[in-house]
Amino acid sequence: MTIHRRRGPRVRTPLGGALMTAAAVMLTSACGASTGPALAQQASTAAASTAQSQVTPADPPATSPSPTPSPTLSTAPARSAATMPLAGKIVGIDPGHNGHNYTDPAYLTRQIWNGRASEDCDTTGTETNSGYTEALFNFRVATFLRADLIRDGAKVVMTRTTNSGVGPCVTTRSTIINHRHANVAVDIHADGGPASGRGFAILEPVADGPNDKVITSSGHLGSDVRRALLSGTSMPESTYDGVNGITHRSDLAGLNLTTVPKVLIECGNMRNATDAARLTSTHFQKQIAKALEAAIIRFLS
Repeated sequence: MTIHRRRGPRVRTPLGGALMTAAAVMLTSACGASTGPALAQQASTAAASTAQSQVTPADPPATSPSPTPSPTLSTAPARSAATMPLAGKIVGIDPGHNGHNYTDPAYLTRQIWNGRASEDCDTTGTETNSGYTEALFNFRVATFLRADLIRDGAKVVMTRTTNSGVGPCVTTRSTIINHRHANVAVDIHADGGPASGRGFAILEPVADGPNDKVITSSGHLGSDVRRALLSGTSMPESTYDGVNGITHRSDLAGLNLTTVPKVLIECGNMRNATDAARLTSTHFQKQIAKALEAAIIRFLS
């Protein structure tokens, strides 16, 4: 996937011009950047309230500038094995970015080693032209998916539990999921591509050492996710990234450092008006979650 250099921060801070200047962080990860206002930022409070669960502490980010919510390890209540296809399985969910990343550009630009080269600790992500942030989209889909997976009997590891924090770094996100020995993991994102481009892209890892043993399985997961998105949602394959909705990336810590089967999903292009209308819809966000649930069940079966 072509790295979309950001035109500026995704979010206009409500705190005034000083933070607007400070938030000018260029995104070097999988998603596009933006300059529009974060009109949907406050909506994260309602979404976050659904993310409460039993918490098993994980190794916290060593240098996080502000308190970062502990990742969750959530367990479903007892039910029949016939209705719990993921009983005994552990699933990692990484909702990309965070709702207040724009408040601390110095933290975001701190350099980390992604397995091949240096990259930023994290980024703000992208947003729609109307200011609906990728961080909020990612978190809402992750919250819906988490609930679906718990009903299926899975234990769920979340790399963040609110949309009102900063970070953690992309390396820490990988460590959280790896240390939980997840059976499978998904990184949830939305892209900031060319306005004329549409569709989802599934980013798969390239072997570089730590991830060597999960390259083949991650490819199988990517195929299952592609099939589920095509059959379960109205989002087409990307018209500008990858081939048949699949692309391989060697420049992202989340994929380079994974020791569990994992893919990163760009669920659509927030800079395209048609895609944006879907991505900001609660109904469509739940569709994406259901498609990912189906893909995970298929993969783990």
